[in-house]
Amino acid sequence: MAHDGLWEQLLGLDRHKTAERAMCQYLTNPERYIIKMLNTEYIVSLLDRQIYSQRGSSRENADFLEQLCVLAYLINAQDLPLADKLVKAEALPGGQFFFRGLLRGLHSLPTGKLEKAFGDCPEVLYEIIEQFDAERCEFGEASIRLYVLPRVPLTIVIWGKDEEFDARASILFDQTAATQLPLDALGTAVNLAVEALVKAVTGGN
Repeated sequence: MAHDGLWEQLLGLDRHKTAERAMCQYLTNPERYIIKMLNTEYIVSLLDRQIYSQRGSSRENADFLEQLCVLAYLINAQDLPLADKLVKAEALPGGQFFFRGLLRGLHSLPTGKLEKAFGDCPEVLYEIIEQFDAERCEFGEASIRLYVLPRVPLTIVIWGKDEEFDARASILFDQTAATQLPLDALGTAVNLAVEALVKAVTGGN
């Protein structure tokens, strides 16, 4: 089964404390966590070690990367307030090596996808914020803050292209982000968030 090691870690943790740390629900009969990632509710079934995404009346098996993010978050999340200080990925503990060092080719942030989707008209970003319970910010030409997981907000900033400059995009983190998720899972969560934003504005094309 995928993520056996993560499941073993999760099952060894106190259920109620885990739910409190992760700001999610723990329910019994059957045992499960209910957690929101982006605009989707996930059911983490402890009985059969399965994670399902719940979209309306439709329930589907979560894919490999969705499972990774949810499990890593439930295991690692800490009951800490946000620092309310935005930083780049490289400024997170270990981020200089992970995102810009030897591993950059594997773990670079998907800003290019944002530039392609929103660079011609940054304000389109505001048309989809309700889908993600996001809030408008005042950075760049368009910017929003959305929660990829209950304790992990991302700030997306877009500058549109013009005659002199190409489009630019930035992805900023609360200073506590690496406390809530290991960097590999954090990078995966960012990719899921960007894919969801791009799909929302392009209709999946």
